[in-house]
Amino acid sequence: MYNSTNLVNNNYVENTMVPNQNKSLQVNHNENNYSTKNYEEAYRRSLEDPEGFWAEVGSVVDWYKPWDKVLDNSAQPLTDWFIGGQINACYNAIDRHIKNGKGKKIALIHDSPVTKSVKNITYDDLYEKVSLLAGALVNLGVVKGDRILIYMPLIPEAIIAMLAVVRIGAVHSVVFGGFAARELSARINHATPKIIIAANCGIEPNKIVRYKDILNSALDRVTEKPKNCIIFQRPNMEPSLLTPGVDILWSDALSTAKPHPCVPVEANHPLYILYTSGTTDKPKGIVRPTGGHIATLCWTMSCIYGMKGDDVWWTASDMGWVVGHSYICYGPLCAGLTSVMYEGKPDRTPDPGQYFRVIQDHKVNGLFTAPTALRVIKREDPVLEFGSKYSTKSLRTLFVAGEHCDHETLIWAGKTLKVPVLNHWWQTETGHSITATCLGFGHNLNPPMFSAGLPFPGYDVRILKEDGSPCQLLELGRIVVKLPLPPGVMSCLYNAPERFINTYFNNYIGYYDTMDAGYADENGYIYVTARDDDVINVAGHRLSTSALEDVILSHPDIGDAAVFGVPEITKGEIPLCLYIKNKNCSKNEEEINNEIVQNVRDLIGPIASFHLCASVQGLPRTRSGKTARKSLANLASGKKVMISSTIEDPLVYMNIKQVLQNLGYAKNAPDPEIE
Repeated sequence: MYNSTNLVNNNYVENTMVPNQNKSLQVNHNENNYSTKNYEEAYRRSLEDPEGFWAEVGSVVDWYKPWDKVLDNSAQPLTDWFIGGQINACYNAIDRHIKNGKGKKIALIHDSPVTKSVKNITYDDLYEKVSLLAGALVNLGVVKGDRILIYMPLIPEAIIAMLAVVRIGAVHSVVFGGFAARELSARINHATPKIIIAANCGIEPNKIVRYKDILNSALDRVTEKPKNCIIFQRPNMEPSLLTPGVDILWSDALSTAKPHPCVPVEANHPLYILYTSGTTDKPKGIVRPTGGHIATLCWTMSCIYGMKGDDVWWTASDMGWVVGHSYICYGPLCAGLTSVMYEGKPDRTPDPGQYFRVIQDHKVNGLFTAPTALRVIKREDPVLEFGSKYSTKSLRTLFVAGEHCDHETLIWAGKTLKVPVLNHWWQTETGHSITATCLGFGHNLNPPMFSAGLPFPGYDVRILKEDGSPCQLLELGRIVVKLPLPPGVMSCLYNAPERFINTYFNNYIGYYDTMDAGYADENGYIYVTARDDDVINVAGHRLSTSALEDVILSHPDIGDAAVFGVPEITKGEIPLCLYIKNKNCSKNEEEINNEIVQNVRDLIGPIASFHLCASVQGLPRTRSGKTARKSLANLASGKKVMISSTIEDPLVYMNIKQVLQNLGYAKNAPDPEIE
């Protein structure tokens, strides 16, 4: 194994990124080493000397062969990093920690209130299971470059499957467990996996989701079927019937396998394909390169999140989303941390005190979650009847991303957990933060309200107008990133190179189009207000839905809200708000409506033309925490709405349709249908 520490030869890297050959990634909390000046120097170097800077970042992981060239930017917008270097993601996530004497350390904690169980898995345990499953895949004919589709709930076997796939140089495509057969079949048809690895079922608070039945239905629809399916039968659950000659029990596959070593791959070899949420008829599969992604993720665990060797890290997400890939699996494991997997809900498994319990029971030091989860807990346990039973003194920081975090929720979470609450912004396409408050750089832990932090090294963030000219400070515009993009971002869309160029690079030549709207302030902080299609145009004035939601959520009786645009004959479009009342709210709907209309008028002004609002029983949220505003706008406009199976509770649409009709919208809208 190549000793990458030879590349580290200056004080900046020695102080901020301790190389990996003989120790886990560490964070030096000496304030002199983590000054804002060091951030400014690092950020400048990442843009002006990308080859020198990213060579140092690349050295935080182990390579079988050093790279021949750091950067090839000759075919923009395509960019290759660490060309010629050979690496293996599984080796960096497991094997190197065992070789450094950390095999007995807990790698994963699986906390599952739905099965009333907690399981601790060491790095030695991972090595045994992953290497055997890798051997089983090879026995089934899997070779480097083959695609393997994984369809599992949030259980350790999902991560074991991911690591086993990349151990042998294959490419995994994780599909969110519980996706409907139609969406699953679209992804199978698109990725054409040689093998599918699935669980027999998933467990929700009030039901069992029979994954095997969904998989069977999906396979009936596909044109090119996989060679085999490996089925993990969950303990104490009704086993699924197997298809002779195709299905193999997980336990049987491992019992006949021999441990398989890691297979080196070139740095730009695909690590995985991940489909962005909401894409069904035309799947948009993000392809992630291995070397740059693994190195950057490993570095971010200390640089952004301030995690060090013995820390416990919890990302409250799922493996079906990019957050799970980056920060349940690869990031914390490559950094040698302990990563928590929580198979439950914020409020219903069995109560809204579970986040507090998990922090206490596992001595969690850093938590990453979506603002939606915090709003649910705040709404269901406003006086901490459940949460106050537990101690959260181990927690140092709370990071939020995925949706805009409103002011009230941010303040509530900080006071409740007594830690800094830090917003940061990134996308499935980037795989890690575009902007962040970086603990490793000593950034101010009280950044400007509503900001998503400062640009992360490698991201030359600009705010542009529709014509491509730069916006003024504080002027709302399109957020773009000047090329080249840093290591670890997507390398292409699977089997869709033209779509890749047209989607992300043709609107603003020389830039990556994030398709998000926002603005920058005089200190360089970036404010992400909404997806650009969530900016509504009221009589020529562009208004951010998140800005309106911030005002509405400041009302003490409102626990959650969604604002979207609806047609209006004179102004073209006006905002409409649906909200959920807090538990034990004593005011009637008319009182609340009058108060929030007045609040918007006082804080944003009559320019918003805001007067449409109503209470609803629930809002359509994806399992990654995003609000399905576009489907609400379509429903209000009378269009047909197909409900993605990523939506937590599809039944909320029927209540919403009735409410919209009472407001004079959705008059001729057909009933929403589940895809």
